[in-house]
Amino acid sequence: MKLKVISGICFLLFVLIVSCQSDESIEFKRYYSAGAIVYQGHCQNCHGTNGEGLSALIPPLTDTAYIKENLKSLACNIKYGLKGKINIAGKSFDDAMPAEADLTPIEIAQAITYITNSFGNKQGTVTVDQVNEDLIKCGN
Repeated sequence: MKLKVISGICFLLFVLIVSCQSDESIEFKRYYSAGAIVYQGHCQNCHGTNGEGLSALIPPLTDTAYIKENLKSLACNIKYGLKGKINIAGKSFDDAMPAEADLTPIEIAQAITYITNSFGNKQGTVTVDQVNEDLIKCGN
């Protein structure tokens, strides 16, 4: 009998905790989990499973300072590619990043949310509205 009561109380506490999540927390989890799938399909092959990049050829996504400073340009870099020299984590990279023109703004937002909250980064949710604003400013 005591076991049933304790199990029932634990279940009710679990339901209460899950139901008390904020809308922002739920939205973040949706973006993050979908972003992991986008990352695996479009980014992981070059940037690596853990965002480590590839030696001197492909930059890592683990430099939190670079990610934070360039947050507004990430959508453009993903959608239209990136050409020219960049410096990340004290290393210089000059190979072009191919465009992912087939990705929709929501997929880009999901990928950026995943990247900016993985590999040591903690930037919160990047919404589709933010991505749309950033894409307008690309100049492409």
